Amino acid sequence: MHPLPLAVSAIYGLLIALAFALPPLARARTVPAAGLFRAIVEGNSRIDRKSTIWVVGAISAIVALAVVTAREPMFSLAFIGAAFGLLLLLTGIAFLLRFIAIRLPRPKAPLPRLALANLHRPGAQTQALVVALGLGLTLFVTLAAIQTSINNEIKNSVPERAPSFFVLDIPREGAATFTNMVKDADPAATINLIPALRGTIIEYGGQRVDQLEELPEGAWVLNGDRGLTYSADIPKGSELVEGEWWPADYNGPALVSLDAEIAKVLDVGIGDSLTISLLGVEVPAKIASLRTVNWENFGLNYVMVFSPGSLDAAPHNMVATLTVSKDAERVLAKSLPPAFPSSSLIEVGEVTAQITNLLSQMAQAIAAAASIAILAGIAVLVGAIAAARQSRIYDAVITKMLGGTRRQILGAQAMEYGILAVVLGLLSLALGMGAAYYVVVHIFDFSFAPDYGILALTLFGGAGLTFILGIVGSLPILAARPSEALRSL
Repeated sequence: MHPLPLAVSAIYGLLIALAFALPPLARARTVPAAGLFRAIVEGNSRIDRKSTIWVVGAISAIVALAVVTAREPMFSLAFIGAAFGLLLLLTGIAFLLRFIAIRLPRPKAPLPRLALANLHRPGAQTQALVVALGLGLTLFVTLAAIQTSINNEIKNSVPERAPSFFVLDIPREGAATFTNMVKDADPAATINLIPALRGTIIEYGGQRVDQLEELPEGAWVLNGDRGLTYSADIPKGSELVEGEWWPADYNGPALVSLDAEIAKVLDVGIGDSLTISLLGVEVPAKIASLRTVNWENFGLNYVMVFSPGSLDAAPHNMVATLTVSKDAERVLAKSLPPAFPSSSLIEVGEVTAQITNLLSQMAQAIAAAASIAILAGIAVLVGAIAAARQSRIYDAVITKMLGGTRRQILGAQAMEYGILAVVLGLLSLALGMGAAYYVVVHIFDFSFAPDYGILALTLFGGAGLTFILGIVGSLPILAARPSEALRSL
């Protein structure tokens, strides 16, 4: 048992009870006797100043407790601010909806006229319903968009067939021996063996890096040493977007192929110069092509790829990716380290499993939060419907006495909830997508790729659940007897 969390929970409960119970108690204390008979048609009276101060104090204490006990106080404060902002927005939309409903021309048909009147009549629970439904649907859309984006990130970022091993620092003179050992273990093995060097960009486009007052924004490639390689062919995982690749038998001045995004940051293009410092020796080259690089393919990717013959003379080692069978993985994990003691053998399978497991746990946590949010949203919605029951019984009784049928009363309420569900569905879609985009892109630093089919299903399901709960909550109202209802008023 941990007493501190229990104490914090108890304080939360007391403060929330105070904030929500005090307003109706204050109204009950201050309402005049005559006001009890007019309360149904005049609505609730305002609470007194002293009670307002207590309510504001309780809400402020809840916010302070949440911020003080949070691991990330600023993030917690930002979340609370966003929640309050959403509440204010939904409250404003509720007032706007009532304002528009009052000024719309009255339909000639009785059912639409009654449904429209239900949105703005005295004692209408439009504000409570808009806030409850808006919060619930917005949260449904937000969580669904976040979870499906994370699932798509897993599918796109973690390849189905990643290499079995990364092997670093393979001696150049032992490349043939290394290849033979891998082929002996698995004749069908896929080997990608390339040179690996490190150098520093000291000049690009006629500008010396050491003479720049400030590096261009996003020019991380200019900070320190960078990985280099040379190749006769376009590397796997790269796609040529501008310029031409050199011939396989090229033997001329040094050429370089540059990542297209880096070229944009450096403001260079085809034919511009680029000079690197390799072990203290300056190697000038000309940009021959630009490439897009798929950095998420678990392959050997380099910003700069030089033409053959330009870097061959420099001392360097090789790196490789190996894709082999499971049996060969076990054999190579034992045989390669003794044969190449200076090399590093990295099992990619464990890395991809950890990444997949981490992202899956994040998705599961969001799904758990979504289920709790759904239950909370249903509870709030049921409470809002229950709060409006007394006034709806009054309306239903009056309608029956004027000749209305149960079908007409139920139809009018169905139209009312249908209007609310459509308006709040569209609003929640916009708010939820905006919130999910911020979380996925700016907090998780993932690409925003929600499953729009699941989003539509979530939105229609939430709106449909709202409609069904509203209709089910109206069934007891239809059973109310006029004589009993009028005597209870």
